[in-house]
Amino acid sequence: MTTARIVAAEVLHRSRDREGFAADILDRHAGSLSPQDRRLAVQLVNGVIRRRGTLDCLFAAFMTRPLRETHPDTLDLLRLGTFQIAFLTHIPRHAAVHETVEIAPPVVKKFVNAILRKVADAVTDEFAGEMGPNTIPVGDAEKGSYRRLTLPLLPDPRADFAEYLSAAHSWPRWLAHRWLQRFGPDECVRLGFWFNAPPPLWLRVATGKVHRDDYLRQLKAQDIGAAAGEHPQSVKLLDGASVRDLPGYATGAFAVQDHSSMLVASVLDPKPGWTVLDLCAAPGGKTTHLAELVRNKGKIVACDIAPERLDTVTTLCQRMGATVVEPYLVTAECPAPDGPFDAALVDVPCSNTGVLGRRPEVRWRIQPEEFEHLIRLQTRLLIDAAERVRPGGVIVYSTCSIETDEGGGVGRAVLRGMRNLKLEAEAMAIPGEPADGGYWARLRKG
Repeated sequence: MTTARIVAAEVLHRSRDREGFAADILDRHAGSLSPQDRRLAVQLVNGVIRRRGTLDCLFAAFMTRPLRETHPDTLDLLRLGTFQIAFLTHIPRHAAVHETVEIAPPVVKKFVNAILRKVADAVTDEFAGEMGPNTIPVGDAEKGSYRRLTLPLLPDPRADFAEYLSAAHSWPRWLAHRWLQRFGPDECVRLGFWFNAPPPLWLRVATGKVHRDDYLRQLKAQDIGAAAGEHPQSVKLLDGASVRDLPGYATGAFAVQDHSSMLVASVLDPKPGWTVLDLCAAPGGKTTHLAELVRNKGKIVACDIAPERLDTVTTLCQRMGATVVEPYLVTAECPAPDGPFDAALVDVPCSNTGVLGRRPEVRWRIQPEEFEHLIRLQTRLLIDAAERVRPGGVIVYSTCSIETDEGGGVGRAVLRGMRNLKLEAEAMAIPGEPADGGYWARLRKG
């Protein structure tokens, strides 16, 4: 019998082996689960990936050999059990231990059982309001709280705050040091709570098909909690819901898109009849937003470098009724069209540090040495877009990174080299209510 924990363990193994992102792997493996078990599998997978650093600290103290000498599949099981014990208060600790041991291979059952029982003994049902080596941060960004331990299993924040951040909020050490220098202790703690909480689900209402107020009434009629956001098309879901079961899914009444992401196409502000270059289009949220803003009059050339990525753009365009989008596969032999275009959107590949909660694997996959390559790529893409826009045209450069060298650093470098460009506006959104973080800049070509 397939259970949520069996599926979660399989997804964790495959995600660790870089077979794809956990959300995509989960879609392929959770088809036989009930809705309730699927929700648990999602909670387990995302929670274990987000809190891996904390989980390793909690059980490593009870092991006699280093983590690096333990089989990765066994570590995944220990993380799965420890996450349930420490972070899921609705699951009794004895059940978390038992159910995890049940899915362990016979050769490691006794070992997994022994370690998880010690973890269960160390985690109490008491909560505190302060950080320390014997409390673990749980809860959400607004109510941040700490669960007491019977032992000091985490680094002492008074001795080494970066090490504490790395363990307590589950960041790689290099990122904890980087952000501590930039943001300071208090802001890092706030970011830690934000990135470890399940991210809010935002919808962009297709106002050409339904007014946002009318759509909110449709959601209310189905007892789905939702609220309007600051962007005129944004709706924040307050309750868990299957996106495909929401009213208007099949007819393209909405697209799933984070609140901060909606700002990007709005900043470009394309007009009906314009030709727009969307240089890095997949998965298509901003592409369909551009088509909506031009009222399906004009042309959106949606470029990407992989056929399967363009397929996701095409599928979303079909659901949303975006008829002016032309998918365009970019290769070394076939670069983006020359134009000239009235406008260009350059939503570049980046470190994704503004969306660590929404893309949990990112914190473990990105490495500090990758920034140099990313910045070169981002610079080249912005130059390519600017060269293809007519005089008087507009370019919007955007990232879902909160690293200044990927945001304003790239924009200013290009402005120094291309004197016919002018910076009209820019903004950096730091993650937190209402949404994820990122950067955008609007440039005008003279």
